[in-house]
Amino acid sequence: MRKLMIPVIVIFIATLLMSMFVVQEGERGIVLRFGRILKDADTDVARIYEPGLHFKVPVFDRVRTLDARIQTMDDQADRFVTSEKKDVIIDTYVKWRIEDFGQYYLATGGGDASTAQALLKRKVVDSLRAEIGSREIKQIVSGPERSQKADNANLVSDETAPATEIVAEVAPRKTVEGQRDQVMANVLADIQISAKKDLGVDVVDFRMKKINLPDEISESIYRRMRAERESVARKHRSQGREKAEVIRAQSELEVAKILSEADREARVVRGNADAQTAEIYAQAFNKNPEFYNFLRSLKAYENSFNSKNDILVVDPNSDFFQYMNESKAAN
Repeated sequence: MRKLMIPVIVIFIATLLMSMFVVQEGERGIVLRFGRILKDADTDVARIYEPGLHFKVPVFDRVRTLDARIQTMDDQADRFVTSEKKDVIIDTYVKWRIEDFGQYYLATGGGDASTAQALLKRKVVDSLRAEIGSREIKQIVSGPERSQKADNANLVSDETAPATEIVAEVAPRKTVEGQRDQVMANVLADIQISAKKDLGVDVVDFRMKKINLPDEISESIYRRMRAERESVARKHRSQGREKAEVIRAQSELEVAKILSEADREARVVRGNADAQTAEIYAQAFNKNPEFYNFLRSLKAYENSFNSKNDILVVDPNSDFFQYMNESKAAN
């Protein structure tokens, strides 16, 4: 009897271990019985086993664990054609997670993640191709709609500002209707519906990481962009020169006003000084007219005989030689 108990205990332990299974954190489990997924009797959906210890029927049941975390599909970039018949290379990524584990298991042929990503990528490419094919390049690469006038708000001139702060006013150009965010929102909404219906997955987010142009058309695009920027630069320079001329004219006018005012004040001061000089001479003449005449005569002699080459034809008996003649008479 004791010898029979040992095999029974061994079989019981083995059966108990075979009926136990553990679902790790971040995973969910489904049980397959005879190749079919076990479902809840009430909801008729796949029975999902949360992380922890669970039991199954040995031999007949097989457990399949699936990753329940958010996963990232970041594949290589694809080429798309715009409404202008131009190619663009767009690199995208998708965030997704399993929502209906039973449907996901059946749709992917046993819960293969690579198969799920291949099916999901096909949906993303098809939806994105339809969105890109109905738009131009400038609409795809631009973000939300922005006015050129708002972009250049810091470039508007202020008539009351100092000359160093006046910048050429930029006229508003045609607004570019950016639809990049709208494209991503449309693709996300489209693949969320189809992926949930066909694959049982919930697409959390979709983003376009990078938009590139093929090498064969990049150079022509760059040349056109460079020409446009040079045109804008020339316009800014011409407007700047116009403002500079206005400022220079205003400065020259202010200088002329200052100089004329200074010259007027100088003439007034000079006239007052001449009047005071004349008054001083008059006072000196009234005090001693004879001495004043004598000094004036000496000054006239000095100015007349300053150069030896000068020839002066004057009557010796004239009043000009009055003091010289008186000096000879005194001798």
